[in-house]
Amino acid sequence: MPKSPKSLYWADSYIDKVRSAKDALKIIHPGHRVFISSSCGEPQHLVRTLADSSNRFTDLEIVRVMCLEHTPITLIANRTHSQQFNIRSFYLGSAKNKKLSKNARFITPINLSQVPKLFKSKMLTINVALIQVSPPDDFGWMSLGVSVDITKAAAEAADVVIAQVNPCMPRVLGRSFINVNNVDYIVEHEEPLLVGQEMPDNEIANSIAKHMSRLITDGSTLQTSLGATTSATLLCLSEKNDLGIHTQYISDGIMRLVSMGVITNMKKGFNNGKLIASSAVGSSILYEFLDDNPAIEFHPSDYVNDPRIISRHNSMVSMNTAMEIDLTGQVAADALPQNNFSGVNGMLDFIRGTAMSPNGKSILMLTSTRENGTISRIVPRLENTAVVIPRGDAQFVVTEYGAVNLFGKSIQERALALISIAHPDFRDELFERAKELDYIDIGRMFKESIRGVYPLKLEEVVNIKGVPVTLRPAKPADERAIQEHYYNMDRNDVISRFFHEKTSFVHDQINTTFEIDYINDLTIVAAIGEIGFEKIVAVGEYLLNPVLNMAEVAYSVAKEWQGTGIARALQNKLAEAAQTNSIKGLIAYTSPTNKGMIQLFHKLPYKVSKVYEDDMLIMSCLFDEPVEK
Repeated sequence: MPKSPKSLYWADSYIDKVRSAKDALKIIHPGHRVFISSSCGEPQHLVRTLADSSNRFTDLEIVRVMCLEHTPITLIANRTHSQQFNIRSFYLGSAKNKKLSKNARFITPINLSQVPKLFKSKMLTINVALIQVSPPDDFGWMSLGVSVDITKAAAEAADVVIAQVNPCMPRVLGRSFINVNNVDYIVEHEEPLLVGQEMPDNEIANSIAKHMSRLITDGSTLQTSLGATTSATLLCLSEKNDLGIHTQYISDGIMRLVSMGVITNMKKGFNNGKLIASSAVGSSILYEFLDDNPAIEFHPSDYVNDPRIISRHNSMVSMNTAMEIDLTGQVAADALPQNNFSGVNGMLDFIRGTAMSPNGKSILMLTSTRENGTISRIVPRLENTAVVIPRGDAQFVVTEYGAVNLFGKSIQERALALISIAHPDFRDELFERAKELDYIDIGRMFKESIRGVYPLKLEEVVNIKGVPVTLRPAKPADERAIQEHYYNMDRNDVISRFFHEKTSFVHDQINTTFEIDYINDLTIVAAIGEIGFEKIVAVGEYLLNPVLNMAEVAYSVAKEWQGTGIARALQNKLAEAAQTNSIKGLIAYTSPTNKGMIQLFHKLPYKVSKVYEDDMLIMSCLFDEPVEK
């Protein structure tokens, strides 16, 4: 059917185009390629009617973004050797999930930013587009509402457009509109939009979120995927300020942060004051929030997912969920069971755009295990699955056991870092496999301490000399930074710390500083700079004497940071941890001439005992003997 002439008043055109769904769909013939609007924008009434008439079709190709929900079309297409429907799914995931793998032959791997080009160029011809829109405004413009992404390009490129006009569809602003004169048939049908399922409270997801929130600074611009982990992360951002949003999907979690004033979009550096997205998956309340909201704009995927556009934002942070990662940093990703709709297609677009953003951070989140804790998601190497994120693109990786930065790290550094955030039950196996694969020096020995669980509660950021300093437990990935700290120490400070002149700090000599179990042996470092590339300016350690149940402490502070109170801050952290771990007290061995160490130990709020042994001063205190004020 030809498009209406431009001279025709849109209201008259509208009346002429109204049909029942059954009559409108008669335009579809065997062998046609039919596009269906994405995710929650799916025109359900049209889809059901198409499914009901499936017997009259052969070789109908349905084009859509990969979905995990079971619509009638999906069920029919999944029949063995169906000759009625084939589903061409745009999907960049690994397709390892059983539901996905059995139809892998119909998957079209592509970045979402490139799909509009595929349609507009006619390289993939769309015969009919089934879309869902809001009722027209006074000028005949209808909004694509919660599904603009690739739907707009499909509607513009299709030979025939059938629009389900649904009063429940919100009128979302931005480049989301199509005019009545540019559609061929209109089917009026009101029905509730598809909604995303509410993410259940998940203790592991909440733990991941706590690590995540420490990577996100005030003023960052966020992209979030869908899922329980991301929902928990959004909840943990409630104390942040002036966050912005440039993302593929907007969710209820984002809406809550907007209502709390956390998301203002005022410091994005690009599209300031506007929340930018291309789709929405959430509740009916979210859809009401979107309706005619001037602070929100939806744009097509060739804009929202364009790495060049993404890179223009200040402190862009992409947060995506991974399925599996190997010890070199290769990542597999799939639509997960708790997600109705897949956000995998846009993942690589955002990761690469974020890498080009000033102070950008790409974060991949995954639980450490699957199948009820029986299988590790961190594996020696990916096998029988597609790589979605190449190792060169991986940056931050977060599990419930910690966060590491793989950017710029060697294979050995990556392997050790990822093992440190794997589930403790799998770390010894990963360590041995890494040695077999030559990822780790064959001479390295597995220590029981590698199973230690990182105590996030001991992390704290303090301001010293106008510089933010992170006080935190040491990690295996800190090896090189700790070595550099010791190599740069003043000669006299080295003697005070190690009791003799020392010019070498090789792995076997200082490994007890970073290979720790966080209970019997603990190191707290003071670090400045970018996470993963921090400079360690001070180190505080304790090692338990199990006979006495006392922790022996030692400290080292870079020359330029001495006298700033940083050593006292480390000492307080060590004392706090020791008490938490049921240790009786602290003990320090030093030279009687080391006035700095003596004064530091006396700053503890406990009675200090002194004993001289040869040329050594031994100071000790018990936590149950506080100094009376």
